[in-house]
Amino acid sequence: MSHDFDATRLSLLLNDLRLPAIKQIWSSFAERSDTEGWPAARLLMALAEHEIAERDRRRVERHLREARLLPGKTLENFDFDAVPMVSRAHVSALCAGDGWLRNGANLILLGPPGGGKSHLSSAIGLSLLETGWKVLFARTTDLVQRLQVARRELALESAINRLHRFDLLILDDFAYVSKNQAETSVLFELISARYENRSLLITANQPFGDWNKVFPDPAMTLAAVDRLVHHSTILELNVESYRRRTALERKQQGKGRPATMATPKNVSVPPRPEDPQ
Repeated sequence: MSHDFDATRLSLLLNDLRLPAIKQIWSSFAERSDTEGWPAARLLMALAEHEIAERDRRRVERHLREARLLPGKTLENFDFDAVPMVSRAHVSALCAGDGWLRNGANLILLGPPGGGKSHLSSAIGLSLLETGWKVLFARTTDLVQRLQVARRELALESAINRLHRFDLLILDDFAYVSKNQAETSVLFELISARYENRSLLITANQPFGDWNKVFPDPAMTLAAVDRLVHHSTILELNVESYRRRTALERKQQGKGRPATMATPKNVSVPPRPEDPQ
């Protein structure tokens, strides 16, 4: 009875102290401690380490849900051989994040469609998230539309301020925004608000010289590029589209074969490899 009472009391105390992981595991740790003759300090250390590890795991899971990163896109499955102008070591250094994110610097990925920019940006975001940074991945057009709604509701400043809780905001397909005064003005306000404050990672198909297709006013184009480039690292992925290259390879491999081929029994057809964004 005394043991039951003590266990109940301890459970209540751990609730009050907000130590849910220790609450779940303390009895098995205590049993092992009794069996192996641990000193009290070792038991306390083991419980504390377990609580910290569980908090880190829950934090990463929560941040990962918020981040909306592209599923399955990691540095491990990114084909660095297909983009020889991008150094794996350089990208790994960027994934540490300490220098550029703390200073509100930017990262810009330029290159034609299908070169892996979206994959790489999401993979960098995932690596940074796993080391404790808060990240949000968004299609630029989708985010701009949400900001436009906020402006109509007289809540644009609040909406932009809420985005400040993310250390890194990834704007994918930046140059696909319509050349529309309402859209580009909210985008410019977002860029200005994060300048030297919070970091942006931008992927774009067009070089800077073609960004007048995004911003209708030349002065706004110059100001936006100036703010983005001032403290930035620029990676150019000037390679042939991965999707186009894969399609051509499939076509060449199938040359001379019958139009249709029966699949032998008991033999499964391997799935097509997932194309990077």
